[in-house]
Amino acid sequence: KLVIGGDEDEEYHENGLIRTLRKVIKISNEYDGEKLRTTKNGIRYWTPMLIVFLTIGTTDVMFAFDSIPAIFGLTKDPFLVFTSNVFALLGLQQLYFLLGALLDKLVYLPVGLSVVLGFIGVKLIMEALHGNTLPFINGGEGIHWVPEVPTWLSLAVIVVAIGGASLASVAKMKSMNKVEKA
Repeated sequence: KLVIGGDEDEEYHENGLIRTLRKVIKISNEYDGEKLRTTKNGIRYWTPMLIVFLTIGTTDVMFAFDSIPAIFGLTKDPFLVFTSNVFALLGLQQLYFLLGALLDKLVYLPVGLSVVLGFIGVKLIMEALHGNTLPFINGGEGIHWVPEVPTWLSLAVIVVAIGGASLASVAKMKSMNKVEKA
C-alpha cells in the first residue's frame, strides 16, 4: 500500500472500535473543557477526551509493536531488541509526527520505506529457513544454501533506501520550485 498509495479520503469516518466503545459506555459528542467526565440532564457521560487518551496510549503500543520486526531485521541480541522497544514506548513516535509533517515534501519516502520493509521481510524469511526446525520443511533441518544477510548489509540497504528516497524527494521539490517560479 505504501508503494501504490491509497485513496486519501479526507472525510472523517468513525473507527469501528470507537463505535463499539460508544455502545458499551456513554460518550458525549462534545467536550466539556478539559474534563474527562461530564453530566448532562443528570446522566454521567465520558467526554471524547477518553477517546483521545486511548488513542495516544494505543499509538505508543503500536509504535513499539511496529519496531519489533525492524529490530529483528538487524540483530537478535536480546538487550538491543528490548531497549529498542523501550525507546519506542518512551516516545519515539514524535519522530513519526515530524516525518508526518514532512511527508508532503518527501514524496518518495513511502517507496523507500516499502523497500526497507520488503528487504527486512525477505531477510527474516531467509533467517527462518537457515535455522529451520519445522519438520515439514527439509525434514526439520536448516536449509544451509540460503545465505545469511550480514548486519552491515542490512544497515546499508536501510541507509541507501531511506537516503535515496529523501534525496530524490528533495531533488523533485527543487525542480518543482523552479517550474513554479518560471
